[in-house]
This record gives sequence, C-alpha cells and structure tokens, in this order.
Amino acid sequence: MKTGSEIRQLFLKFFEDRGHTIVASSSLVPHNDPTLLFTNAGMNQFKDCFLGQEKRAYVRAASSQKCVRAGGKHNDLENVGRTARHHTFFEMLGNFSFGDYFKKEAIAYAWELLTVDLGIDKDRLYVSVYTDDDEAAAIWNEQEGVPRERIFRFEEDNFWSMGDTGPCGPCSEIFYDNGPEVGCGSPDCTVGCDCDRYMEIWNNVFMQFNRQPDGELVPLPKPAVDTGMGLERITTVMQGVQSNYDTDLIRDIIGYIERLSGKRYGSSSDDDVSMRVMADHSRATAFLIADGVMPSNEGRGYVLRRIMRRAMRHAKMLGFADPVLYKTAVFVLEFMVDAYPQEAERKGFVAKIVEKEEERFIQTLDNGLRMLNEEVERRRRQQSTVIPGDVLFKLYDTYGFPTDLTADIVEAEGFTVDEDGFQTCMEEQRKKARQHWKGSGEEAIGTVYRELVEQGNKVNFSGYHELQTTSRITAILHDGEQVSRARAGEQVEIITETTPFYGESGGQTGDIGTISAPGLKVDISETRKPLPELIVHIGQVSEGTLQIGQEVHLTVDAEARKATALNHTATHILQAVLVEVLGDHVKQAGSLVTPDRLRFDFNHFSAITNDELRQIEIEVNRRIRENQAVETHEMAADEAIAAGATALFGEKYGERVRVVNLGDFSMELCGGTHTAAAGDIGLFKVIQESGIAAGVRRIEAATGARALKLMQQQQESIGRLAGLVKSEPSQLETRLTKMVEHQKELERELATLESRLKAVQADDIMNKIQEIDSIKLLAAMVESTDGKGLRDMADKLRDKIGSGVIAIGCPYEGKVNLLVAVTADLTGQLHAGKLVAALAADVGGRGGGRPDLAQAGGSQPEHLARALGKVADLVRSTLLNG
Repeated sequence: MKTGSEIRQLFLKFFEDRGHTIVASSSLVPHNDPTLLFTNAGMNQFKDCFLGQEKRAYVRAASSQKCVRAGGKHNDLENVGRTARHHTFFEMLGNFSFGDYFKKEAIAYAWELLTVDLGIDKDRLYVSVYTDDDEAAAIWNEQEGVPRERIFRFEEDNFWSMGDTGPCGPCSEIFYDNGPEVGCGSPDCTVGCDCDRYMEIWNNVFMQFNRQPDGELVPLPKPAVDTGMGLERITTVMQGVQSNYDTDLIRDIIGYIERLSGKRYGSSSDDDVSMRVMADHSRATAFLIADGVMPSNEGRGYVLRRIMRRAMRHAKMLGFADPVLYKTAVFVLEFMVDAYPQEAERKGFVAKIVEKEEERFIQTLDNGLRMLNEEVERRRRQQSTVIPGDVLFKLYDTYGFPTDLTADIVEAEGFTVDEDGFQTCMEEQRKKARQHWKGSGEEAIGTVYRELVEQGNKVNFSGYHELQTTSRITAILHDGEQVSRARAGEQVEIITETTPFYGESGGQTGDIGTISAPGLKVDISETRKPLPELIVHIGQVSEGTLQIGQEVHLTVDAEARKATALNHTATHILQAVLVEVLGDHVKQAGSLVTPDRLRFDFNHFSAITNDELRQIEIEVNRRIRENQAVETHEMAADEAIAAGATALFGEKYGERVRVVNLGDFSMELCGGTHTAAAGDIGLFKVIQESGIAAGVRRIEAATGARALKLMQQQQESIGRLAGLVKSEPSQLETRLTKMVEHQKELERELATLESRLKAVQADDIMNKIQEIDSIKLLAAMVESTDGKGLRDMADKLRDKIGSGVIAIGCPYEGKVNLLVAVTADLTGQLHAGKLVAALAADVGGRGGGRPDLAQAGGSQPEHLARALGKVADLVRSTLLNG
C-alpha cells in the first residue's frame, strides 16, 4: 500500500519524466491577485500564464499545491470533521500546459497514471465531459477504450471559466466507484448522484475559448490545460478507505491526538468528530502561520482565528484544559517535513504564536460557554430555539467567539443563530466599522503595463554600476494612456530602453532624479517596477516637449541613492543580528528602505525588552565597524537557498537570483542597491520599536548622517531640559527624580488641604437643611470640583445628615456637575437616579444612576441655581405621587 507521500512523489515523477517542470507549491497567501483570500487551487500561481500575461521558461508544469478553502460565508467550516471529505487545508496535485499539449495528451496522461502507475481497476473508473464536447468523448472512447456507457455528459459542472470574461472551456472529470455499500441504495444511483459512491478524483480543464464581454466564445490561438487531483481523495482510493481522515495523511495526526488525550479514535462518535476537527485545523493553522498569516480580527487573519478557536473548543471537549493545538501544529510540520521543509523550519515560531493565541482564548472560553449555556436555557424556557443577534455579538465582542463557533456549539441543542441580528449589532455598536475583505490586499498589475510588455518594451537596468546613462524613450503614459508626446507641466510616466533608476521593489523605494535633453527637463519624483521587465519613471515635464524615440540623458540623484543604499545594507545587518539576539524564528514580514530611514517588520511573539533593543543596536554597530565588503553575484535560486541564503518566505523568484553577502554572517536574495562595504554606513540608530500585529514587531532606524543628526538633536534637547531645571546634563536624571518626588509631595499636601476645605464647606452648608414631610433635604451649590470631589463631599454630608436627601452641584470648566444622594432608609420612597435626571434637564444635560447615588452633567451653568431651587418641590411631588 502506497503512502500519501509516495503518491505525491509518484505523481510529480510521472510528469517530470514526460517533460514537465516541477514547480514548488506557492504560498497560501496569493501574490498580485486581488480576487483571492487564500491560494485555493493549483492553477493560482499560473494564472498569468493562462492569461498570456506572463512567459516562463517552460510550457509544461506539475505541482503539489497546498490549499486552504475557509474564507467565504458559506464555506462549510461547520462540516469539517463531520463528513468524510470536507477540509480547510488540502493538497492539490496538478499538471499544466501553457499552449503546448491539449485534450489528447492530457487524457492519455491521466488515464495512464491512474490505471498503469497507480494500478486502479479500469472497471471502477467513470468519466464525464461537457454536453457537446464530442472531441473529449471520442478521445476517451477511441483512444483510451472507455466504454460509451461509462462516459457521462453534464452541462453545469463541466464548463469552467476564470471569470465573466477571459479564458474558459469544457472540463472532463474522472470518478471512482466506491461500491454500492457506500452509496445511497437507490436503483437509479449513478455518476452525478450526491451520495459518496461515485467520487470525483481528477478534473481536467481544457481552456480553449476566450469569452468576450458579449458572451461570445472565441477560440484561443493556443489552448491550455489545467488539471487538479486532490491528494487526500486519491489516497483514499489507493489505501482502500472511505474517509480522507482514515488515510495516513491525516490518520497519523489523529493518532498523535489520541496519545495526547488518552482517548481511542473510534470509541465515541463525538470524540471522533473532535479529533478530526483538531487534525484538519492543525494542518491549516500550521501552514497558514508558517506562510506569514497571523491571527487577528480582520481579513485572512480572522479566518485563521476562527479555524484555531474552533479547534481549541474541540480540544476542550476532548478534555484538554491547557494549550495543546500548538503541539499538534508542530507535529504536522514535522510529519510533512519531506514535502515542505521550509515550513518545517518555522515550527518554533508557529508554536509560539499558536500557544499565545490558545492562552488568550482559554481565559475567556469558560466564561463565554457559561453565558451561552445560560442563554440556551433561557430561550428554551421561552420556547425559542434561536440565539439572538445581540447575544451573538456579546459572545464575539467580549469572549472572542466567532459566530460559526457559537452556531457549532448550539447546533447540538437544536438551536440556530440570528446572523442578521448579529450583523446589525456589528454595524450599530462597533465604533470603527471594519473594512470587508477585498482580496489579497495587493493591487492588480495595471493592464497598460502588460500591454507595454506585450508590445516588446523591456527595460535594461544599469543602475548597479552607474548613476547616469543615455538612452531612448520607448513609451510615454499620460493619465494611464499611451501618448506619443508630452509638454511642459504634464505629469507623465516614461519608459526607456535602459535606465540607471532603481524601480521600487523588495521594500526599497524607487530612485529620484532627472531625465533631460537639449531644451528638455523632466523631474523624476518616483520610479516603479510594476513588472519584472518594466521600470517606469514618474515625473513632471518642467521644460520642453518629450516624445517617443527621443534620446535622453538619465541622471539619478546620487545623494538620495547613497542614503538609500546605507539603509538597505543596514537592513540586512539588522536581520542577521535579530536572528542572533532573538532566535532563528525571526523572519522578515515586510520592509521599507528610503533615503531618510529604514523600517523592518519581522515575526516575533513578544515585545522587545530595553536590554534586547540595546544589544541589537550595539551588535549592528559592531558589524558596521567590522567593515565587511558587500559582495553580490547571481546564481540559481535553488542553489542559493541550499547554500543558506535568506529568502522572503512565499516570494516568487525567477530561476536566477541575485545574492548579497556581508562576510559570513549575512546572505540574502536581494535585487536592491547597497554600499560597497558595511563601514560606509557609519552609524546605526534605532528610532522606535513597536508591535504592528499579532506576532509581528517593527523596528524603525536611521543610518549615517541622518542617525548622527538624530543623536545631536537628542543631545541638544537634553541640554535644553537641563537648562530649564538648572542642572548639568549629566545630573539631569537625578534632578528630575527629585523634582518629581517633590511634585508628588505637593500634590499630597494639596489633596489634604482640599479635603479639609470640603469638610469646612460641608459644615458651612449644613445650616441650609430643610425638612419636607419629616425628611431632611440639603440642596446647595458648592465650590467648583470634579465628579470625584462631589462624591467625597456627599459622603461627608451623608455622615452628618444621618437620614435624608442631598442635592449638590457646581460649575466646572464651563459645564455643570450635579449629584443626588439618598440615604439607605429612604431609597424605597425616593430614587436618586430619577431625581438627578430631572435636575439635569434644567441645566441642558442628562444623567442617572443607582437609587442611593447618582450623578449628572450639563452644559448650562447659568441655570444651576434655578435647578437646585426646584429640588424641594421635586421631592415633595415625588412623595405625594409615590
């Protein structure tokens, strides 16, 4: 019996032997695709190839792609663990042709691999084709010998399109007959039935048309093939099991959960569901975090959090009281290390992030469950089976329960949830509405840039070795449109044959400078690199007329480039030092390199201490003083990574990459510009360290002259502060400490005096007591004070009055503070909250509170005396009507 790992390897070897390039799985976080939340199919990373917008060195490819499907409203997350084939994380095996082979070869490959290499019985295989795809049907019958009665024609499920327009075409699916014992039992059961008997295992998409905006299907000049076979499904076939969870791909993870929990899989249906949920969600959790997704309350981070918290709740159901998901996530990465070695290297970081998330959720889980159980009982008594939206919102907002988790919990009690009511509460009660997710968060590449490349525009970058050059203009853009010329005052984008200008990429900002010719000057304020082949200069024509074909001189601002280079090389040193000081879990999560500063984001699970930050700064400066030469060279991407080069995880690299070395302590894949030696940086100074997301820290720093200027400014500031307090700079801390202690002493003395003053004031106003129906009433205006001051005075007056009602108020900072206190023996007759509310209305305010004590505010201090004068009538009226 073949293992899942062996099946994966057999698939890839089969296609490699048939001229396919084996392409590594792309990240679960899609790049340059605003339509996707997560990578959910093997073709995602080849989308631009199918659209004809990207040319690669190969026309045949095969891959085993990690995928996640868990982002939509109807994503069936609640079904994961309850059915045989629902998953959040799965692997998709696929072979692809970009204008090379088509139906005949694709069908032959699929049939050969299934029936010969995997040895599946042909009599258990069925196929489907699109309704009118006679070509595919004939190939299956005449070429592969599949009987006509085993070829089914469908319409809805057998035509695939990338969108409303663009590449599309018919599909041909292959089904495996699991046997009548797993079917629905109907005599009419056949391929297409919703039961589990006939299971789709492979889908071949034949992209042969380009759908026009009017719906017309125009044949593509070079048809393409996109196929997908779920590794988990084909493994069930090969291992003779009925559930994906019973394959070794997942069963070994369940076995690990068995050992941790002390429970046996198969002994309890409820425990079995929980183990399956934990196994599946551990896979999604491990790979999403390894690919840089952090649990949060928005976008893909919120989807991850939902998955994690559902797993945590099922862990609790299995009897786990302490964090355990972090252990199963690490087991997943270790278990799948052969297929995904880079992800396994991040297991330490993954464990830290998951454990911290578990610790936070466990603290609130019990309280949330208690509240939910009470609500279920309350609703049951009211003969209702719906958990209302406001309760869902409180569980979400206070206890961190995603709505689908709440729905999952109450389903066992026969309850449903009010999703619409929850959404209404979200809109009403959130102070800042969270933006709905709009795709990957990355901008799509502008169509005009792709058109320029298709027209043959390809820019040669010469800026590694020179800052000036002469070249010819090949394209001009104005307001997003191609134009032949541009005049003074117009904002333009310029493409030349060669340029020394670095286009913004890899976190490094683009160069600035000028493009000039006799009678012409363009001030370049920005340079971008929208596509690997294209560098675009953005600026304004300040003199003359610019036109296509014109020979121009390009000059980079040397000072800005040099300052940027200092910061970029310092960023490489910083990353190496962070790994040394904090640990090898540190991975880059983003960066920005400009002439003024550098910003480096990285994965780390806790705030950096002052001692750690000081050590980081010292080590970076030590490396700078060592003055190692900065060496660059090109090599094969696989070779560079094998040699230990640091790569931005999930980034797409070409076959050849540029490697930047600083001695033996830093080796990174990088296309940016750098100094000749580390010592050129001169000085490195941290400006700020902060957290920007769960598990992501940010360091901002300056180098060279900018760093020196910052330190001088800080020194000057210290000097000015020392002068203000009449101290030497070296004694400033001691002097300030004494001043703060003196200030606190004065504040304590002031508080004592104020307390005595209030006591005296309380004695003075006691003569204003009057009686209403034998109840003492004290209504008076007091000296200006805040709410706390009023409460302190009320306490003193209540002690003195014994039994009665106190109503006091004062103007405060242009407004009104009011307080009403009712002694405990009278709260059955008079309510302080209602009394103060009535008084507040007279001073343009509102208020309320407890029966014995209530406060209010107002905006009309000029009416305060009149309001206090009405207290007696208000009390009298209340007693009369009570």
